[in-house]
Amino acid sequence: MDIRRKLARHSRLSLRFVREFTLLFVLILSFHHPTASQDRIATVLQLNGAIGPAAAEYVRKGIQHASGREAALIVLQMDTPGGLDKSMRDIIRAILASPVPVAGFVAPSGARAASAGTYILYASHVAAMAPGTNLGAATPIALGRPPERDTGGDQNKPDGDRQQTSRSPEEAKAVNDAVAYISGLAELRGRNADWAERAVREAASLSATAALREHVIDFIAADRADLLAQAQGRLVRIGQVDVRLETSGLAMEDFEPDWRIRLLSVITDPNIALILMMIGIYGLIFEFLTPGTFVPGTIGAICLLLSLYALALLPVDYAGVALIALGVGLTVAEVHSPSFGALGLSGGLSLVLGAAILFDTDLSGFSVSWPMLVAIATVVLALSLATAFLAFISRGRRVTTGAEQMIGITGKVESWEGRAGFVIAHGERWRAVAGEPLSSGDEIRVVGRKGLTLEVAQRLQDT
Repeated sequence: MDIRRKLARHSRLSLRFVREFTLLFVLILSFHHPTASQDRIATVLQLNGAIGPAAAEYVRKGIQHASGREAALIVLQMDTPGGLDKSMRDIIRAILASPVPVAGFVAPSGARAASAGTYILYASHVAAMAPGTNLGAATPIALGRPPERDTGGDQNKPDGDRQQTSRSPEEAKAVNDAVAYISGLAELRGRNADWAERAVREAASLSATAALREHVIDFIAADRADLLAQAQGRLVRIGQVDVRLETSGLAMEDFEPDWRIRLLSVITDPNIALILMMIGIYGLIFEFLTPGTFVPGTIGAICLLLSLYALALLPVDYAGVALIALGVGLTVAEVHSPSFGALGLSGGLSLVLGAAILFDTDLSGFSVSWPMLVAIATVVLALSLATAFLAFISRGRRVTTGAEQMIGITGKVESWEGRAGFVIAHGERWRAVAGEPLSSGDEIRVVGRKGLTLEVAQRLQDT
């Protein structure tokens, strides 16, 4: 009986323990549930400055990071004057393929989404602008300003037709392609396609208030928090699926570029790429002139490879590449066959001209600055003048190496018979001939050399 009572008591205690443990577990889950919503994040990507290869890589990796973190939204905050067409299209492809909705946000106040930024904003699932911002001027930059309307000729033609005839066929093709591209984005996102066409054809621009009125953007947001609040509940299309945004209470998480993107951002600056190229070229030239030092050659090879990698990502004019190659060839020719600066100066001029037209774009942030060109021209000129000066003063100096360095040295006759014998010169014993009889111990001077035989003459003693 005692054993039965003990077993019953243990059974009641066990059941009580299970009930209390279950209640505690439920309470923990109930307290933890509110914080689960706090773990939902919005990844923030900041696109500042000109859009190039580094910016495209940054956005692509940022979208991958947000997808891996299961972010509810990507906020693409922009302040850009535009950028390269290829990089812009890479960014737009990444946005269109993103499994996470992207909210394009032109901010802070005073920012802009000009040129390529307008296309990116049109491609975003949600488009917003801060007060005091603007967008537009989306004409392909290679065409410069929009064409002037022809005031002469057939005045009965519509304005659009007169604008088309004022452009060359190549320019008209580029404009029409850009119009079709941005119109397709406008149709995909349900935004104003007519104004998008004007932004391309006429370089039209809008303020934030006007953009909202023209149905170019979805709303105006004062800051990121206001952006999340206004995006709450909006219906966007991800691929072929309509998704309703749940952005309330999202935690902001900034995505920082890694070292590779930072390096890419530095070396794709045309000025930096040009400096790396010059260091690489002259480093290899110095290594070939003085083999065995290794330092100029190693540094030069690294810099040249980095510059070539940058040039592969940037729009390059091959005429500029050809001029730089010619300049290098002329510089090497000046070193090996001195022309007292003629070849060196021509090579320097070729290098500078090649650098000036190397990058085939007029985009701000993707052109070589004039101070940089002046600095390169100054360095090349200084090197050319230094080479010419050394070549000039070397003519008046006595030869110190090779067979010719024996001419003019003095020595002493060791043994002599008739017009031939042996002399000690330069610490060595040489066979020698002379045009006059000599005696052992006479001081001689070398006047010529034929193979291993010296031509000598008696040295006159100074009085």
